[in-house]
Amino acid sequence: MDAREVKNDFPIFDAHPDLVFLDSAASSQKPRSVLLAMTRFYETSYANVHRGSYPLSDAATDAYEKAREKAAAFIGAARPEEVIFVRNTTEALNLVAHSVAEAFLNEGDLIVVSEMEHHANLVPWQRAAAWRGARIEAIPITDEGRLDLEAAKSLIEQGPRVLAITQMSNVLGTVNPVRTLAEWAKAKGALVVVDGAQGAPHIPTKVADLGADFYAFSGHKMLGPTGAGVLWGRHELLAELPPFLTGGGMIQRVRIDRSTYDAPPARFEAGTPPFAEAVGLAAAIDYLERLGMEAVWAHDRMLVEYALESLAQVPDLKIFGPRGEDRGGVVSFVFPGLHAHDLATFLGQAGVAVRSGHHCAQPLHRRLGVSSTARASFYIYNTREDVDRLVEALLKAREFFKDWL
Repeated sequence: MDAREVKNDFPIFDAHPDLVFLDSAASSQKPRSVLLAMTRFYETSYANVHRGSYPLSDAATDAYEKAREKAAAFIGAARPEEVIFVRNTTEALNLVAHSVAEAFLNEGDLIVVSEMEHHANLVPWQRAAAWRGARIEAIPITDEGRLDLEAAKSLIEQGPRVLAITQMSNVLGTVNPVRTLAEWAKAKGALVVVDGAQGAPHIPTKVADLGADFYAFSGHKMLGPTGAGVLWGRHELLAELPPFLTGGGMIQRVRIDRSTYDAPPARFEAGTPPFAEAVGLAAAIDYLERLGMEAVWAHDRMLVEYALESLAQVPDLKIFGPRGEDRGGVVSFVFPGLHAHDLATFLGQAGVAVRSGHHCAQPLHRRLGVSSTARASFYIYNTREDVDRLVEALLKAREFFKDWL
């Protein structure tokens, strides 16, 4: 995979030729093929789906359901009906937490999360625990930024009802041993919920290999549009869960005092679904599959290794996260004494776009002993030259802020 050639497919870099975009963990840029697919759909095929009895609606419905098939195939789902379209990973995880709590959680049940979870895989479980009288415990991390597997084993030995775990940390880049954790959890009868927001765009992923019961990811982090996310769940579990949102499109029969609900996935897709966005997500999946997810992951690994080696040459810079094969294309760092927002603003003025803040992971930052970090995240359109520009800008920032350090 030649990242320079890939970059030519992204109009944003035509508009901003000097831009070094290192914020794909927040939201990725979009290739021309995705933009054209959505424009073509809006211009030639737009109509509401499922309920229209005319050719245009039939065509739109067909495009929407084909997008479901592509999303299912991308993660190795057993059947398309296991894919539920939502807005994003956050909505998917809220859906799971609410519906699992209603169907399966009881007073005193244990929910196991980790110290590195994004708030989207923590706060919904806090709400579920408060509602049902359950409790939450977190797997701690080591000083290197990996899960403490001895502590994880000990927690899971207590027999949790739910294990909710991120596939890859959006702060540390740590790729967690989900399969191992899932095997331990399943042996104790737990449901396994995986936040794949950072995993699906980068790591070749098949849900059966993970051992997950539920897996969530966002289209906008993997070249697709905002508003198109995916929740995958094992069909037999989805069939047992009550709906999260209710209204049109998810019912069988409605009376004044009661209703019956449709089968999955319709049961979980109340109202008008994101069908145009799903078409864009399908085009994004096509693009990634043309590149090959193995090539995407290899490119990420090459860049993060190069970045870690290069950033280590910047005096005073503190870098978080592990070194090794279990590290994805995310690097968070700080200059001690300098607020991450000030650093990110300086880098932005130098044409290098990075994220700053707690990245929706306050407990993790508390564990790291910092209030915020700056974060560079890489994707298919990034090159070694982008890393060099980042290092150059960091050296200039160090000189500019030297009296603060």
